[in-house]
Amino acid sequence: MQNVKSDIMTHRGSHFDLGVKTAQWMQQTPLLKNREKEWRKRMPRFDIHIKETYEIFQHYAPHIWEEIIGMQEVLNLPTNQMILNFAHYRFTPLKNSGCTVFLGNDYMVRNYDYHPATYDARYLLFKPNDGGLAQLGPTSRVTGRMDGMNESGLVMAYNFMHRKHPGDGFVCYMIGRLVLEYCKDVPEAIQLLKSLPHRSSFSYIVMDKNLNHAIIEVTPRTIDVRYDKTCTNHFKLLTHENRNYTKESIERLDRLIAQAPEQISKHEAFKLFNNPSNEIYSKLFNSWSGTIHTSMYEPQSLSAWITLGENKAPTQFNFQQWLEGQPLDQHSFEGQIDTNLTFATY
Repeated sequence: MQNVKSDIMTHRGSHFDLGVKTAQWMQQTPLLKNREKEWRKRMPRFDIHIKETYEIFQHYAPHIWEEIIGMQEVLNLPTNQMILNFAHYRFTPLKNSGCTVFLGNDYMVRNYDYHPATYDARYLLFKPNDGGLAQLGPTSRVTGRMDGMNESGLVMAYNFMHRKHPGDGFVCYMIGRLVLEYCKDVPEAIQLLKSLPHRSSFSYIVMDKNLNHAIIEVTPRTIDVRYDKTCTNHFKLLTHENRNYTKESIERLDRLIAQAPEQISKHEAFKLFNNPSNEIYSKLFNSWSGTIHTSMYEPQSLSAWITLGENKAPTQFNFQQWLEGQPLDQHSFEGQIDTNLTFATY
């Protein structure tokens, strides 16, 4: 069992200044060096086009491009390296992952399952003053988000489906960021997801302050929407797009449904997800599908919970109070994961 820690960063100000602050944080960690090692082990199976990527960001997310430029100001990396590591838009000339999501009456709970070496171990509260919505959540590949909540109460998470037949488009963690950055409710999130170019096949799960919810099934070729409360790693509508092996995903979904009655409380749901004995939490870290964190979001109160690893009481954030100017005293949180594999920042 390994002790692990996540930093907490807060920033009120511009995207450019967030990029500067993020790059300064990165310089205190081996994250970029570890990323370079990973690229050497696995050559990128996509192309980098600077002009096209710039134009895509100017159309969809000019503020996030400013954040990347702020990072470049500190890191002094060439633009192609900045795009490779932080833009997360891929051109075509993979590893599996898990994740489980449950939508309660007024909350979303999820397990984020992936490989520890990809994990930033940074939780960010960001209130921009130059456009875009304030948001909080764990960061993914520095500029992306794998789950989170914004100031309007929109909550987002995603689940991996497959990477067959990829297209030119944004990858999942940048898409998650775009949803939080620019969408105030479920209809806006659906509209944005329909307009974006998608690299791979994922389900995006959203809930808003009015407790509307949706699971948007997405591939590079098509998109469909279902209004359900549970999601693992297979499509229910776009079944022709499913990978050949969905047995584990279906069985995990069945276990979730059997153990999560409709009226399950948020405290019970969090424990259900975070206790390995319930077989929703996964320890398959070597297979790129071990549970790294359990998170929960309450859109009406703008409250967020998160814990690293298993059987751990969550760290809780009152995002509304922070938005109103109350400082955050806590600078990190800790947990334990049952693997010797280390985070990208170690």
